[in-house]
Parts: sequence; C-alpha cells; structure tokens
Amino acid sequence: MLGLLALLAVLVVMSLFTGPVDMSARRLIEGAWAGELVPSRILLDLRLPRTVLCVAIGAALGISGAAMQGLLRNPLAEPGLLGVSSGAALGAVLALYTGFADRFALALPLAGFAGTALSVGFVFFLAGRHTATMALILAGVAVSSLCGALISLVLNWSPNPVAVNEIVFWMLGSLADRSTRDMGLAVPFIAVGGGLLLSGRRGLAALSLGEEAAHSLGIGLAGLRTRMLLGCALCVGASVSVSGSIGFIGLVAPHLMRPWVQGDPARLLALSALAGAVLLTVADLGVRLLHFRGPEIKLGVLTALVGAPFFLILILRTRRSLL
Repeated sequence: MLGLLALLAVLVVMSLFTGPVDMSARRLIEGAWAGELVPSRILLDLRLPRTVLCVAIGAALGISGAAMQGLLRNPLAEPGLLGVSSGAALGAVLALYTGFADRFALALPLAGFAGTALSVGFVFFLAGRHTATMALILAGVAVSSLCGALISLVLNWSPNPVAVNEIVFWMLGSLADRSTRDMGLAVPFIAVGGGLLLSGRRGLAALSLGEEAAHSLGIGLAGLRTRMLLGCALCVGASVSVSGSIGFIGLVAPHLMRPWVQGDPARLLALSALAGAVLLTVADLGVRLLHFRGPEIKLGVLTALVGAPFFLILILRTRRSLL
C-alpha cells in the first residue's frame, strides 16, 4: 500500500505538469500563485480537475471490481456486470440525443445518474432482494443487454450526424476538458459509494467461505448484496456519468493486487482502489503523451487495448485451472 501511494503521488505530479502547452512546472506554479490568467487556467481549471478525476474514477472502478468479484465469487466479474455502467451510458446518450445536454452544463452527468438509478432499481426488481447470487447476475446481464439495445436504437434513430458523433465519442471515454463542476459532482458520490463498499469488508470475507458459512457467522446476505450494489452504483454511476465508458480497470486492478493479499476480499478493496487510481492515471498520461504525435486517443480505447489481452489471458488461465 505504501508503494502504491508513493507511485500515485509521483503520477499525480506528472499529470499536473504534462500537457500540450509548452510551459514549465515552475512557470505554471508561479503564474497560478500570482493569479495570472493563462497559468491559472491551465493548472487549476484544466489539469487539476482532470488529475483528481483520474484518481477518483480509477479508485472507484478498482474498488467496485474487487467488491463485485468478492460478492459474486467470480474472478471474471467487473463493475458493469450488474448493469450499472450501461444504465449510466443510456442516460447520458439520451441526454445527448434529445439535446438536453446542451441546455446546462450538468445535464449530461445528471442524466447518467438517473440512468444508473433506473438500471439498479430494475435489477432489484428482477432479482428480488432475497434471491441468490445467480439471479442477481442474470438480472444484471438482462439489464445490460436491454440498455445496450436501447443505445443502439438511439444511434439508429438519430437524424443528426453531429449528435451521433457526440454520442460515439462520449461512449469511447475521456477525461479531457473536464471542469471543477464535473469534479465537484462526481467525487462526493464516489466517496459515499466507496465508504459503503468498505463497510462490507467483513461480509465479503465471510462470504468467501460460502453463503451458508457467512449466514452462520451472522452476515445478512440480503443486506450485504444491497449495500454492495448501491456502493457500486454510486461509484460507477458517478464515474461513467463524467468520463464515459472506461473498461477493464475494474477487472485488471483486483487481479494485480490479489496475490499480495492471498485472495482475501476484505483486504483487496483498498489495494484495488489504489491500483485502479494508478492504472487510470498512467493511461491518461499515455493518452496525453501520444497526443503529441497525432490526434488524441480516447481514454476508454487505450484501456481496452491494454485490458482486452489481459482478460483473454485470464480466461485461458481460468480454463486451465478447471481442467
């Protein structure tokens, strides 16, 4: 954990002073301290919100992935499995399609939150509060598929090519040009969601022994599932509403940290949050450095290019372990 914190601190400093504008770190700090317009705008209004959102969203995806893997006892689980990401994406896509996102600055993230709330409510309605884990997974898959189909329908119906481009680019995921308003909207929800997930550490540790063992230890499984799902909804919903779809961080971060905690799901949560923050900050730095050589690659595209091979290797390792 100390190593991750030190690495994250270095990456945060690099993120604050990396960008297309050729201005030294000393000049940025002195200019921002003196209240000069250009350095203040670059450092405080552009790079600081982007860096804070990198750390917060990466941590949110990492801890949500660890929580889902512990709750479902499935190493291939990730935050979007229960329909949270797709619900937020659908809400944001509808805001862009209807033009609601152009009316005021926070329309897009608020629509994403509304989509998250509806998708989570639908999952609870389908699965029931006291049903088994398998029913929860099936309900999440059904809601994700429905939201994906509705997003495709919106793209198919959109008569405006500009709106289609906005929707497609938003779905690719990015943290460019995010403001302090986006930061102020997302970070509190992520903090509350992370607190809910951390409060379920004892329950996840008991659940790793099996549902019957957890019940015998006094763990209320229905309450644990509700708490974990609401925590993931707050974390992932806030993240997707601000950044768009960013995949594989919630899958990769827990697997990188699992050997360090001997598979203990309770200890894995905090480490996965730090690892997720490190991974997303590195990816965003990569996006900005590659931008010097051409058009900026979307953050979600870069994480998918790195995460997809990892996912395939994980599947092959899981298949070999079952043989």
